[in-house]
Amino acid sequence: MTDVALLEVRLHDRRIGTLTRLPGDTVLFAFDEAYIEAPRRPTLSLSFKTAGAGLLTDIRPVRARVPPFFSNLLPEGPLRDYLAARAGVHPDREFFLLWVLGQDLPGAITLVPLFEGVPGPVAEPGALVEASARALRFSLAGVQLKLSALEGAAGGLTIPAEGLGGDWILKLPSARFEGVPENEYAMMRLAKAVGIEVPGVRLVSLEAVTGLPEDLGTLRGRALAVRRFDRTAEGTRIHAEDFAQVFGVYPERKYERASYRNIAEVLWAETGEADTLEFFRRLVFSVLIGNADMHLKNWSLLYPDGRTPALAPAYDLVSTIAFLPDERMALSLEKSKRMREVSLDRLLRMAGRAGIPTHRVEETVTGTVERFLDQWRGGDWRDGLPASAARRLDEHLATLPLVMRGG
Repeated sequence: MTDVALLEVRLHDRRIGTLTRLPGDTVLFAFDEAYIEAPRRPTLSLSFKTAGAGLLTDIRPVRARVPPFFSNLLPEGPLRDYLAARAGVHPDREFFLLWVLGQDLPGAITLVPLFEGVPGPVAEPGALVEASARALRFSLAGVQLKLSALEGAAGGLTIPAEGLGGDWILKLPSARFEGVPENEYAMMRLAKAVGIEVPGVRLVSLEAVTGLPEDLGTLRGRALAVRRFDRTAEGTRIHAEDFAQVFGVYPERKYERASYRNIAEVLWAETGEADTLEFFRRLVFSVLIGNADMHLKNWSLLYPDGRTPALAPAYDLVSTIAFLPDERMALSLEKSKRMREVSLDRLLRMAGRAGIPTHRVEETVTGTVERFLDQWRGGDWRDGLPASAARRLDEHLATLPLVMRGG
């Protein structure tokens, strides 16, 4: 038995490189020469783009983990623990998790085992094959318990037996906080009314979902179904990456290693004005609803043509102040994380330092605040939202300079 094992890295079902586990639990990622030399190669990640717009090929090996881009393909927290337990893999062994979960990753990446070698901890050559059969073989990055679901002809949702090929994400009720799916559903609908691009969402009763794994325990209430924006209606994969991948940081550093200005600078350089202004619109919206969890993994890029990045639809829009009193933002905005310090002047200062036209940002910010207040005060967004959450949001709005100054 060898201690060397390989995963073939495919992008849009085309081999572009390998992940190799070497003796000593060291993992190396290397691009294939054919991908390096391809004149119009598809983009894997902006983190592999050099200052001269070339391809970074000198990639350092890592020990006991996989490189950050690949680590961010895996779920975190309870979802990782659950999927790892089903697969019989320790949740810290990222290479082995990718081995069994690599067929339904976010974006257009797939990881295919090459059986020249079998990982050292595996007693039999077929053990990981058996583990893969036990696992729900999707990997939806994030902490919340969620499943990949298929929509039937009659509109119902089914969890595939092996977890593969879903076109919806089913976000399950929280065992800790009541009403999280209802909260997110209301905020996503409100965001759409304000003019923010969001994927399709709907609330579903758990009784209406076929194939829920029995080992999830007792769940009560409704789940939130979110259409996957990294899949077309025909099931074609669209490549995507989150900003933890863009900045090359591990998931546990998603609150630390970049600021909102850093995200704006990338969008301005890589996608242009429209997406950059949309970023400001979403940032303002998140402040208004009291969403303290817009970290690096809650902003993503799509590659619709396989090469050129565009800001992905908004997701994970939750009024977190309804559950936790902390009003500090996930990332800093001009050296502050306090929502009560987010003002038009501070946003314009951030835009100016990023080289973004401030007059266009001012129009976006003031327009977003006006539309938000019109919709919040006059719409039906409180329907289904717990009264305590709506009351907490009203209290929060009264403290914000953006609202007190009308933007």
